[in-house]
Amino acid sequence: MAKKLKVGVVGATGMVGQTFMNIMEERKFPFSELRPFASETSAGKQIHVQGQDWTVQALKPGCFAGLDLVFFSSGDDISKEWAPEAVRSGAFAVDNSAAFRMDSSKHLIVPEVNSHLLGAGSTPQVIANPNCSTIQLVVALKPLAEKFGLEEVRVASYQAVSGAGIAGYDELLAQTADFQNTEPLSAVFPHPILFNAIPQIGSFNSEGFCSEEVKIMQETRKILNLPQLKVSAFTVRIPALNAHSEAVWVTLQKEASREQILRALAAAPGIVVQDEVGRSIYPTARNVSGADPVYVGRVHRDPENPYLWLMWVVSDNIRKGAALNGMQIAEHIFDIKYQA
Repeated sequence: MAKKLKVGVVGATGMVGQTFMNIMEERKFPFSELRPFASETSAGKQIHVQGQDWTVQALKPGCFAGLDLVFFSSGDDISKEWAPEAVRSGAFAVDNSAAFRMDSSKHLIVPEVNSHLLGAGSTPQVIANPNCSTIQLVVALKPLAEKFGLEEVRVASYQAVSGAGIAGYDELLAQTADFQNTEPLSAVFPHPILFNAIPQIGSFNSEGFCSEEVKIMQETRKILNLPQLKVSAFTVRIPALNAHSEAVWVTLQKEASREQILRALAAAPGIVVQDEVGRSIYPTARNVSGADPVYVGRVHRDPENPYLWLMWVVSDNIRKGAALNGMQIAEHIFDIKYQA
């Protein structure tokens, strides 16, 4: 694609929005105009991308006119109001909120898994970017589903504070700086996060599942197009700054050897296998933070069920779990190829 795009970013001053800008810079994403959008208090600020300063604007009627693409990295309410407005203005809206994910009329896309839904000739529409913890899970599950079939998936997540945005990140740093305080302030999380593990991400429903767990279960079925797949999730916030980790139990429909599973994972797009447990080589949140792929390690079979396999899945929740996945969606829509 030779055309340079006119691009908007809603939530441009937030953690995900800033990462969108960084990735545009790194990948030399082809745009001729960039319109960063944020709150009224940020309007007028300058954001420097690809050698030029771009002025932050506030959302207002007509603000998307002439744009080809708008990334949304804001809350559900803003996306519900403004993403359809972007489409009416003739732009594709790639939305990182939960507003449209389970809408049956909207695609929920992880390019390594279901980019075929973004076929040639697509017209402007809202495309949903999945939950961060779902994205890394389905990237790891896709090759196993294709090769061996999936019967059941259980996942326990250990999620970094960056998943709560800049405020969550700053809260951990503040508590770390004052680590001897036995009663630190906790404005973002329901309990102090330092030296802790909090088994709650979001609000609870009547069945005892928190909203993050419900997102993983519902979104995984939709993205993999396996509506009957048994999926259960348990999510925990931990005092890692960035990158989410997941312990995954996956029951296959066919028997497979460890070597076959490792080969399937290593050959799949977007996955890096790090699995030499004798040398303590496996992915960790600290080492994966800032990287693009989904990392998989500690692949081993359950001793009592030959179809049940365990694996450890780690990925940067702000990059692949949000901004990078959105960028890859745009690259598929507009058939963007980069020079080597």
